[in-house]
Amino acid sequence: MDKIPSFGSRLRRNIVTVPEIIEQCSGISVFGQVLKSFLFSTDVAIIRNTNANAIIAVYPFTPQPVISNALILAADKPIFCGVGGGLTTGMRSLELAIHAEFQGAMGVVLNKPTPNSLITELKEKIDIPVTITIVSDKDDIRGRIKAGVDIFNVSGASKTTDIIKRIKDINPDVAILATGGKSEETIFEAIEAGANAISYTPPSTGELFKEIMTRYRDE
Repeated sequence: MDKIPSFGSRLRRNIVTVPEIIEQCSGISVFGQVLKSFLFSTDVAIIRNTNANAIIAVYPFTPQPVISNALILAADKPIFCGVGGGLTTGMRSLELAIHAEFQGAMGVVLNKPTPNSLITELKEKIDIPVTITIVSDKDDIRGRIKAGVDIFNVSGASKTTDIIKRIKDINPDVAILATGGKSEETIFEAIEAGANAISYTPPSTGELFKEIMTRYRDE
């Protein structure tokens, strides 16, 4: 393969780069764009300074349109927005998903407690991929597929590869986005198990600042 021409910046060298091994997965094609790496973050500064293909923006609070709107406006890459499914569900999740699509989100993400009926409703109302988070191989995988889910977001800690294999056994063609863990070895295991794309959790801004300040002190 020919060497890829590369252009950088004197001021933008310090970015959050995802592990290169992620390039080995097939990726998920969404509206013609092949997405292999997803950054798990709602930090606008990090979102603007990463080489990840896309952003998965979910957070442990009730989804708020002002937050998704701010992330979509700030990002220079596709955003998959969290729209609830747990405490926030039903019509409210549906309205949040419609709003996210209208604002420019490339996809929406639902929490584990989401009823299958909500997935079906979303598929009838929006024209962007519906992603459901899976945390155990005991989750209703068949029901999710029947309801029309587009992407499984597998987040099973040490059981992630087992869950991926379980999903692929049920339907080998379904798209899987999986957490890759902290090492290249665990990322490779997820890809080998059948993950089409990998989500990567970046260091916090505090951790990144610590490295910079340490360097400054040594100069």
